[in-house]
Amino acid sequence: MDKQYRVLLFYKYTQVEDPVAFAEEHLAFCKKIGLKGRILVGKEGINGTCSGTIEQTDAYMEELRKDPRFADTVFKMDYEDGHAFKKMHVRPREQIVNLSLEDDINPNEITGRYLEPTEFYAKMQEENTVVIDARNDYEYDVGHFRGAVRPDIRTFRELPQWIKENREIFEGKQVLAYCTGGIRCEKFTGWMLREGFDNVNHLHGGIVTYGKDPEVQGRLWDGQCYVFDERLVVPVNRVNPTVVGKDHFDGTPCERYVNCANPECNEQILCSEENEHLHMRGCTDDCMTHPRNRYVEEHEMTEEQVAERLKQLEEHRAVVAS
Repeated sequence: MDKQYRVLLFYKYTQVEDPVAFAEEHLAFCKKIGLKGRILVGKEGINGTCSGTIEQTDAYMEELRKDPRFADTVFKMDYEDGHAFKKMHVRPREQIVNLSLEDDINPNEITGRYLEPTEFYAKMQEENTVVIDARNDYEYDVGHFRGAVRPDIRTFRELPQWIKENREIFEGKQVLAYCTGGIRCEKFTGWMLREGFDNVNHLHGGIVTYGKDPEVQGRLWDGQCYVFDERLVVPVNRVNPTVVGKDHFDGTPCERYVNCANPECNEQILCSEENEHLHMRGCTDDCMTHPRNRYVEEHEMTEEQVAERLKQLEEHRAVVAS
């Protein structure tokens, strides 16, 4: 294989007595072998994505599995040309997945029925079935399973309340839930069962596993899969890929995410390179003209250059409107 780097996506719900001490020791080890990424550690387990060379990631997986608590951890892998992160962070957290529940869910005690990719593919096409995307709205917008329900949420912890407000969509139905790598669905489907929904299932291994399955090959997935590293999106459907994302400014097909240049906003938007430059990466006019606009700083634009760019945008809008 030509690509010499790997990205690892993994999680394990298991008891960690002292997450703070574990995180400190784990960070030292990751830095020692040259790994980069983001790993969360809590009393309920570990949740991480990291990148490194083949040798570095092999060393990491071997070391983690030496610990009996993580011996059967499943690693999902992508091969890349370089690191997917700039730095290495290992942080202790109260929870590795936060649903903001007063009485949290332990997926080792209650969770939905696991469906392998071929089962999930078949059940998506059955009658009386509803597919729910357990991710955030911006993740859905760049790619999702065909016909899946889009929750109107910006963070995972908003999902339970949204389900309660839209309960009628799911009652009496076969529920199929999915997320990126499976960790959110472990807890979310357990919560749904506790709420009284009785036919609750979730995609084992998440979207990334589904896209690599040799039989389904990502069928019935439209767009790409949002990931929380510098790649931002990865392909899923290897049979008939489509583009579903729409440019924030003109609605044209787009799968390129950028952060709004206003540091007080930092909204993530789909945007072509052309529109990024035209709008100085501001998601609104206010963000575009914000005194701390990072695009202006990055390009060392003078006041005259900013004024000229605003004039170009005004002319562009006039042409579009005519």
